[in-house]
Amino acid sequence: MTTLLTRARDLFPGLTVCAVVAVAATFLSAQHGAPVMLMALLLGMALNFLSRQAPTDRGIDFTARQVLRVGVALLGLRVTLDQVGGLGWSPWLMVVSSVAVVLLASGLLTRALGLRAGVGVLAGGAVAICGASAALALAAALPRHPDAERDTLVTVIGVSVLSTLAMVLYPPLLLALGLEGPQAGAFLGGTIHDVAQVVGAGYSLSHEAGDTAAVVKLMRVAMLVPVVLLLGLVLRGRPSMAGQTQRPPLLPWFVVAFVALVLLQAVVAVPPAVLSWGQGAAQWCLALAMAAIGMKTHLGELAKVGLRPVLLLVALTGLLAAWVLGWVTVVG
Repeated sequence: MTTLLTRARDLFPGLTVCAVVAVAATFLSAQHGAPVMLMALLLGMALNFLSRQAPTDRGIDFTARQVLRVGVALLGLRVTLDQVGGLGWSPWLMVVSSVAVVLLASGLLTRALGLRAGVGVLAGGAVAICGASAALALAAALPRHPDAERDTLVTVIGVSVLSTLAMVLYPPLLLALGLEGPQAGAFLGGTIHDVAQVVGAGYSLSHEAGDTAAVVKLMRVAMLVPVVLLLGLVLRGRPSMAGQTQRPPLLPWFVVAFVALVLLQAVVAVPPAVLSWGQGAAQWCLALAMAAIGMKTHLGELAKVGLRPVLLLVALTGLLAAWVLGWVTVVG
């Protein structure tokens, strides 16, 4: 008990600072319509000096790692088997193929641009699956690296900006192409990175497009599990990449929890109040983690990254849009 109290006392200052930043980010998001994750990152960066001094350093590091994993696990409450199975096989094939194409292209472009493999994993997963949430989940599964927080920060900022631009630009593009209803929704759900922007873009066209976009987006979120599993297999096969003598687990505990929550909803009628609470808790945990990651990253270090990761994200976003547009116009 004494050990737990000592641990809690050590973590409390840093956790409190992250909570304050998350609350401020939520308020700014509600007032100005900006993504919560992006706001939490930027506000956290303004307080980055706190990550290098006591008494806040331990709590910030704990939030960036452990609270992040809890938030990713709770994302399982946003996905149900009925939702992902309700649209039939065509959207599934579109999602699986687009994820595979983007991840393969990310690997090739990462090597061509001379970037680390971890950068490619984060960029490819964020673009192909679910934006900032995927970047956070993959960052939690990757081996520890001195530049890990900086890579995550660059990826989250990039996909958040691109997702916001897509929310504004894609709906008029679809109208110009004559796409509407389920086709438009499938394109929006299959291409925009973050859930909030998918919903905003879809319902700006029609209720039907919004519903379809949300379900297709949830299909992409469900792809997080096999991608993290594949990443675990690769890392187990190449233990030197982790810089550790012990191989990482095949599936991190937070991914197991994610799957368990999805399956739980299939066998148990989870009360709506519990689902709402869990989804809100996931959002808060991720916002706390993003604030902590921002605090652990310094602008001088971020400037060293250069334009190559940004070019990678833009290229992958364009490839995803082209692939999904071709699918919805040819296959339907």
